[in-house]
Amino acid sequence: MFKDLRHRRAVQRVKPGDGRALKRFRWWQMLSRALFYLRLMNDDGRQTVYAVDVRHQSSEKAIAHLYLDGRHHAESKVPAVFPVQGGTVEVRASTFGLKRCHYVTAERAEHQLIPDPHSAQGRRARLDRSHPALSRWIGLLSLIVLAIGLVMLILQLAEQVTRAPEGVAQYVGTFTSPIDLPAWGNVVLGFCTVAASTERALRLRYHWLLDGGAG
Repeated sequence: MFKDLRHRRAVQRVKPGDGRALKRFRWWQMLSRALFYLRLMNDDGRQTVYAVDVRHQSSEKAIAHLYLDGRHHAESKVPAVFPVQGGTVEVRASTFGLKRCHYVTAERAEHQLIPDPHSAQGRRARLDRSHPALSRWIGLLSLIVLAIGLVMLILQLAEQVTRAPEGVAQYVGTFTSPIDLPAWGNVVLGFCTVAASTERALRLRYHWLLDGGAG
């Protein structure tokens, strides 16, 4: 019920477009823009092409633009739900990019949109197709890095809570983390977790605990 309510509110946020033309993706926009396509066949056999264009800002300020056959059709704050032929296009952002850009049919079937080949997402998808084994190893490495970052965060929080003046130490005792990273180690781990979450965002992979904690 709550999910349906959020869905309806997202649909109500959609504003009509101004008809401007979709701009071509440029190489220097790889870190600042996401562009995905959805191609659908009409009953008469003609193809309709939707495009979702999102410029990366904070997840609270991101605006998703929907283009229909190359013309600006609608826009909405993210999370966005655009009504399209045969269903809706759902767009959600995270701190590191997009975590969802899917076509959801009236029958609830879901299909991820196809990234522009020149975008960072498109290049990551091409790596997955051309070198699947390498792609899997990169994905596994990202997962391991985020898991390590999460464990370190939990250990540090537990230590801080039990050492607080009015903390829980009087009930459970003082906890000392078995791993004490130097300042430079925490900086390196922070950069690694950001890189891992960014890599997962390029594949539209997101888990609230792993990627949310990294953000």
